[in-house]
Amino acid sequence: MTTTPSGQDLAALKGRTVPVQDILDLFQVRVRDHRTVHRISQALTDAGLTTLPDFAVCSQRSNVDVVPLASIPAQAGPSEADEDEAEEALPSAALPQRLLLGDIPSARRGLVSVGPGTPLAQTTFLMRTKGIAQVPVTTGMAQVHGVVTWGSVAKMYEAGKQPTLDNAMEKDSLPVADTRQEFFSALPVIREHGYLLVRGDDGCLSGIVTAADVTDRFEGAARPFFIVGEIESLLRRCLGAALDEETVKAVQTNKKPEHRTGQVSDLMFGDYLRLLDGDQTRTSLAERADANWEALKWPSMPREQFIGRLQRVKDIRNRIAHFDEKPLPQELLDELMTFAKLLRAFVA
Repeated sequence: MTTTPSGQDLAALKGRTVPVQDILDLFQVRVRDHRTVHRISQALTDAGLTTLPDFAVCSQRSNVDVVPLASIPAQAGPSEADEDEAEEALPSAALPQRLLLGDIPSARRGLVSVGPGTPLAQTTFLMRTKGIAQVPVTTGMAQVHGVVTWGSVAKMYEAGKQPTLDNAMEKDSLPVADTRQEFFSALPVIREHGYLLVRGDDGCLSGIVTAADVTDRFEGAARPFFIVGEIESLLRRCLGAALDEETVKAVQTNKKPEHRTGQVSDLMFGDYLRLLDGDQTRTSLAERADANWEALKWPSMPREQFIGRLQRVKDIRNRIAHFDEKPLPQELLDELMTFAKLLRAFVA
C-alpha cells in the first residue's frame, strides 16, 4: 500500500541526488503505475519539489536530483491530447541506460554448490533432483575450484578416468563475472559455455546466469510488446472497417486540423478509448462514441466491460513502454492475452 511520508521527510530530500528506488521506498511503493506515480508526483508538488529527470520514466537504479519546483521554468498546462501524447510516447529518458548482469534475477538469487570433498555420485544426484546442469565446487562461496556439468561428466567417462569429483570438474577458463558487468558484453561467454557464474559486491558467488535465464528474461520483456501490438492491429481492423475518416479525425485532437489524416493507423492508444467510451468527460466525444459503438455491430459484447478492459490494456501498455527492470507480472500478461483472444473472436 502506498503511504505518504511526512513533510519533514520530503523536505529532507531537497537538494539531494538519490536513487529512484529510495523515493519509491519512502512511499512504500513496489511497482510504478499510473496511480502510484500520480500520488508521488502530487506529494512532491505539494512539498514544492520535483525531480530531474522525472522519476516516473527512469530505471529504478538511476539517480535523480530532487530540486525546488520553483526552480523549473513554468510551462503552460497540457491539454488532454498533450497528456495522452506524453503518456504514450516513449521518451528517451525511459529507455534503459544500461542493463547489468545484476539486473537478471538469477544473478542474485543464490546457487547450489558443493565442497571439494563431496562424492561425485552425491553431486550428480543433486543435479538430477534440483534440475540443474551446473554445480560449482567452492570453498565458502568465495573460492571456486571448478564446475561440474553434464558435459564435463561425459568427458570424464569418455577419457576413461576414475569417476571422482576432481576428474569431473571443469577447471580452466571458468566463466565468472560480477554483477556490475554489462549484460550484453557477457552474452558471448554465456553462449559459449551455457552459463556464467556471477560474483556479488562482496566477492562471493551470488548466482548463476544460464542460457535459459537469458531466454526467459527476453521472453518476459518482448512477449507483452508483441501481444499489445496484436491488440492494436485487431482494434484498427475493427475500427477501420466500421468508422469513416471524419469520425476518426474527431479524436485526432493532438494534431493540427490540416494534419488530421482520418486514418485509423495514425491513432494513439488513447484515441481508441475516445472513439468508444460513452462516459468520457468531453460531451461531444461521448455522444459520438455512442454512435461509433453502434457502428461496430457487436450486440453480444457488453460495452462497459469492454471499455474497462481496454483501459486496463492501455495502462499495462504504458507500463511496458516505460522500461521496467522487472518482468511484467503473469497476471497482467494474462490480461493482455485474454483481451487479444476476445478481439480475435470478434474480428474473425
